[in-house]
Amino acid sequence: MNYIADIAIKLFGDNKTCMCGGAHHICLNCEVCRAIDKDQIYDSDKGVASIIDATILKATATDADVTTLCNMANEYQTASVCINSHFIPLIKSKLIGTVKSCTVINFPLGASSQEVIQAETQAVLDAEVDEVDMVQNLSALLSGDYDTSFASINVAAKLCIAKEALLKVIIETCYLSEEQLIISCLIAKKAGASFVKTSTGFGTAGATPENIALMRKVVGPKLGVKASGGIRTSEQALAMVAAGANRIGASSVTPLL
Repeated sequence: MNYIADIAIKLFGDNKTCMCGGAHHICLNCEVCRAIDKDQIYDSDKGVASIIDATILKATATDADVTTLCNMANEYQTASVCINSHFIPLIKSKLIGTVKSCTVINFPLGASSQEVIQAETQAVLDAEVDEVDMVQNLSALLSGDYDTSFASINVAAKLCIAKEALLKVIIETCYLSEEQLIISCLIAKKAGASFVKTSTGFGTAGATPENIALMRKVVGPKLGVKASGGIRTSEQALAMVAAGANRIGASSVTPLL
């Protein structure tokens, strides 16, 4: 039995073999079974722009800054524009084509209660956002309180699933050991997330190819893997893709193209 599968069995008990290709080996009995979904891989024919979440989350962002980002996203047809929830109405009025609206919750500390996470998720979904990037409950995870870690993601996932919105769980890799990274990915997948994501961009470090490769190995081909934090060149972006990422978060887009 491999190391990842051993962790999965310790967390969730032995079970039938999974059908989704994850290195956890056992079926996690996920909130959503993705065994028949398409593999989440980068399509080079569509180009790097198609997998970029063009992002502006700084406290000093203005309407003008966000509008400029939307115009750039429209020009290159990025995957989404990711903003703080204050700006949801603005980007919904600006984005065209296939560019999706994305916002963040439980951000950036990952320290909100389950009740607050539920209310925040419902609020952004009511604003008709397409995608939600959520920081996992880091305090619970680092304390070994995996039930609370799961529940905080699951309550958001259920709401997102009902609205057909993508939920990306930010595990904030810079604060985690390898085992904690694996556990975070397993919990997010079981709870119903659509993606696992490396970083908020506000931590001590961002994405690395090594972490992306491990995250992809853990969750398998059916879940998305988003690399974010410190990706500033096309070489870095392509290294993340080569490691298994199929979404990139970046505040500066054109250097990646």
